[in-house]
Amino acid sequence: MNLDTPGSNAVPSPVAALDPSQPRRVVVAEQELIVFAESPPLIEAMLADIRAARVRIWVETYIFFNDSAGEAVAEALKERARDGLDVRVLYDALGSSATPSSFFRRLENAGVQVHAFHSLWEALWRLAFFRILNRRDHRKLLIIDERVGYFGGMNLANPGYIPGSVSGRRRRRSTGWRDIHIRLNGPRQAELAESFELSWGRARHLPLPARPRTRPQVHLADDVEAIQFFDCGPGRRRLRAAQVFSAVLRKTRRSLMLSMAYFLPFGRVLRELLKAHRRGVFIRVVVPGASDVPLVQSATRHLYFQLLRKRFHIFERQRNMLHSKVLVADQERSIVGSCNLDARSLRINLEFLAVIHSRPLAAVLADIIRYEVVHSRRITMTECIQRSGWRRLLDRLAWALRWWL
Repeated sequence: MNLDTPGSNAVPSPVAALDPSQPRRVVVAEQELIVFAESPPLIEAMLADIRAARVRIWVETYIFFNDSAGEAVAEALKERARDGLDVRVLYDALGSSATPSSFFRRLENAGVQVHAFHSLWEALWRLAFFRILNRRDHRKLLIIDERVGYFGGMNLANPGYIPGSVSGRRRRRSTGWRDIHIRLNGPRQAELAESFELSWGRARHLPLPARPRTRPQVHLADDVEAIQFFDCGPGRRRLRAAQVFSAVLRKTRRSLMLSMAYFLPFGRVLRELLKAHRRGVFIRVVVPGASDVPLVQSATRHLYFQLLRKRFHIFERQRNMLHSKVLVADQERSIVGSCNLDARSLRINLEFLAVIHSRPLAAVLADIIRYEVVHSRRITMTECIQRSGWRRLLDRLAWALRWWL
């Protein structure tokens, strides 16, 4: 199957089958971007930048786990804090709940400023138990000095391991998780730093600059090359991630590629996907073949019949856990960040998204998605029809719970 030609049954091209796990460099609007598709090279690059930092190192992450990757980053942060740098860590209390509190105390003892976003104690203290515990900080940012910043979908953890232990050994969930993360080097890093400072200030209830009372709107740049960053989350003064995805989908005219760890589009996002199909857009969706959240996978499979009837092309990634959150539209505009296409990311969590208008970057991301497709199993209408009634009932029940997954 030629992955660029609808309806073709040709053998996949060698280019499509290349493993893009090595970092790829692209220059977009005078910013150097390096694209990572796997965790080990990303952690190595982060450690090198942390050790070379001179002024500040700011970390925001959903999961900061005390495995080999997390410990290596923590040791580097402690060393730089002892050197007198401004080192801050904002982690999500629920996402990092499996990490021992002693891990973060050691960071604080070394001089790192540490804050847990929406902890159980905060929920009790502020008498807003459900609202606080339900809203999570799902963003992943790393700010180094004045030029380097990281954003995307990877946590500070060694993917493939479930936190906790069984008989003294960590259980393998899967190996070689696939995800997308980007290192930016350039003056636009100041916007990443500003986003972190706002997030840090809100989490610690610090005074913040006055902001417009009305909800901001999405205005996509139509320049030849452009990078736009969006802070997303609930509340009148933030964008909803659904607005960003919908704006990109509305502009799509030819092709759409999505690689999503959790694919449960609803509301305006689902409507825009279906409208894109009616405009003749060729749509490919890659999801995990074995999700780390089985209930989400069951709910996603409930959608298959509707989407296949509309001639969407759906693939389930085999062997490796697909954890990416990326969209490529018309081979020129891409969305990269921390946001999945599910209710929690689109409406509830704090997320960070980049919309990048660049053909070279879109080509790199499209290569990665093609590689996932080559290592996927295509889902057919026949397969959906042959699913047992009991299985379809469970999928429907999972779909009914999509707002809480």
